[in-house]
Amino acid sequence: MEHKFHPENMISHLGIEILKNEPGRVEARMPVDKRTIQPFGLLHGGASAVLAETIGSIGAYEAVKGDGGKAVGLELNINHLRSATTDFVYGVGEPIHMGKRTHVWDVKIKDHEGNLIAIARLTVMIQPGR
Repeated sequence: MEHKFHPENMISHLGIEILKNEPGRVEARMPVDKRTIQPFGLLHGGASAVLAETIGSIGAYEAVKGDGGKAVGLELNINHLRSATTDFVYGVGEPIHMGKRTHVWDVKIKDHEGNLIAIARLTVMIQPGR
């Protein structure tokens, strides 16, 4: 799925691809490569956090953009459960709460074999349109 983000951003630098973007569900993948690993060759926890925040922020933005609103990450909590060293990781985000001023998104990140790598909760502040 093609998205028109500014070409020089974290999403493009890490190779994140949005695979599905529909109301109530966003799916993306990110390579486990030299851009996303830490010095020991494992997926960097910060890269997983970027993937989670990207998924939740896109989902929240898509829900409010019709009204001219914007979505800005407010808080991210992520638990790293397992390491990944090759291929891609896949994130799926779904909303837990979609209020007027905040959204809360649940994001699960799995490896190419379906093993749960990380689980995150993102709180997003909604800025209403003008």
